[in-house]
Amino acid sequence: MSASFGAAAEQLFRCTAAAAGRPVDRQPSAFGAIPVNRIRLPRGSLRMAAPAKDRKERRRIGGLEISCSKGGDGGRGLTYKDAGVDIDAGTELVRRIAKMAPGVGGFGGLFPLGDSYLVAGTDGVGTKLKLAFETGIHDTIGIDLVAMSVNDIVTSGAKPLFFLDYFATSNLDVDLAEKVIKGIVDGCQQSDCVLLGGETAEMPDFYAKGEYDLSGFAVGIVKKDSVIDGKNIKVGDVLIGLPSSGVHSNGFSLVRRVLAQSGLSLNDQLPGNNGKPITLGEALMAPTVIYVKQVIDIISKGGVKGIAHITGGGFTDNIPRVFPSGLGAKILTNSWEVPAVFKWMQEAGGIEDAEMRRTFNMGIGMVLVVSREAADRILSECQGSSTAYLIGEVITGEGVEFA
Repeated sequence: MSASFGAAAEQLFRCTAAAAGRPVDRQPSAFGAIPVNRIRLPRGSLRMAAPAKDRKERRRIGGLEISCSKGGDGGRGLTYKDAGVDIDAGTELVRRIAKMAPGVGGFGGLFPLGDSYLVAGTDGVGTKLKLAFETGIHDTIGIDLVAMSVNDIVTSGAKPLFFLDYFATSNLDVDLAEKVIKGIVDGCQQSDCVLLGGETAEMPDFYAKGEYDLSGFAVGIVKKDSVIDGKNIKVGDVLIGLPSSGVHSNGFSLVRRVLAQSGLSLNDQLPGNNGKPITLGEALMAPTVIYVKQVIDIISKGGVKGIAHITGGGFTDNIPRVFPSGLGAKILTNSWEVPAVFKWMQEAGGIEDAEMRRTFNMGIGMVLVVSREAADRILSECQGSSTAYLIGEVITGEGVEFA
């Protein structure tokens, strides 16, 4: 077999794997280097090369020309719902819960205690755990766990007091569990709170070997007259964005679908990273930024009216949660540099802008709504590792628009 035919066959396989949304099986076949697998293709997913004016994605290798589309969906890109997560269903569930338990729906729950509120939050790290299992990176997933809860409660201006964790597995691997707990301890140190306790549940036959699940619970405190609740937000106020470290801990069901479709592995280099060597696994497993110290410091100097933690729902669903009725946001999309990992995902998955902005943080993990006077001070003081960006403003209307 000629090298050119082998390369063409390799490309043909990648096209078929991508069309079917399957990972590339790199096991050698009887033909040597050509990977083989049985794939049922969506109708219309593989086609002959089109005339030049219609070509969108085609490769010419060794005289063979191969063209493949993204599947039998008319070219529509991947969505979070395709990956199995329905944001609208989640929103509807919260609406129904709020009928039974009024007050539910904020980033944290407030409980009155004298002249203060206890502010509580709980979360997990979702299917980012799947990548932890695949990469073997277990010592930072605990940071993610702490971050998801403390970043939520700090949006009310609360200082975290303590954290509790829940670790569940089928058969306890003490060394692995120790790595996970070390990350939790690191996260608590970063957020100035105490790891007060937790639960380790050994549940035979419930999880696959070597796998586990995590949940975390944080409690903080804020004076009643210091609560950040968004009530004083007005037209003309400014949105300040604090940069993320990457995907953080949301959207990984879609991330994994994109990875499978791309034909790349977690050991491959992240494309388009300006020559900086980092694997996809390392980029995707970067721990969530804990914003507690930075945000508490900014709040202490005044002018902060509302704070949104950009998690599941992205900009589109999270920013409006802090606005009074009748107000919305205009986001200036060119006001910060979108990290390479998001650019790769959007290109590899053919994901539309609106879907990206409703699923991922796009490089901004926390948004502060502040007065214009405070904005100048905040931006001048946030330098180096504490960078901040002016990313938009409050406008009349509902929801979020992008410019």
